[in-house]
Amino acid sequence: MARVKRFLIVVFLILAVPVPRAVAGETVLADPPPSLDNPRRIVLSLTSKDPAVVNRILSNSVNIQKFYEMDNVELAIVAYGPGIRAVLRTGSPVSARIQSLMEYGIEIVACGNTLDAIQRPVGDLIEGVGHVKAGIPEIVERQLRGWIHVKP
Repeated sequence: MARVKRFLIVVFLILAVPVPRAVAGETVLADPPPSLDNPRRIVLSLTSKDPAVVNRILSNSVNIQKFYEMDNVELAIVAYGPGIRAVLRTGSPVSARIQSLMEYGIEIVACGNTLDAIQRPVGDLIEGVGHVKAGIPEIVERQLRGWIHVKP
């Protein structure tokens, strides 16, 4: 009998103490919530030439933009190392997707050091793809300015 009584007390205490939690399937937004004036800023690394990996990263960027809505998020993808191949005008298996993402406001940036290493000029990039001298420092500096780095 005492055992049942203790059990009922424990169950009562568990149910009586409010525990903040998200409704199943919802993400709780941190304060302040993203807005036009205060968007989430997210930079993704693109470091693979494997089409499946590249497509996954591009899909991740679309999903992030859908979640926050276009006006509430700034997204950038920095391509360096083998990932640079995805942003080249010739040979990219995802050229059309890259162009489409840029049309939806997703910034694509190529690493100049990688271009130099593979002896490709900036002119070989898909039209609209930006470039910086060094991809990793670009990510670091964005992080220091408050961007969140995601390396899928």
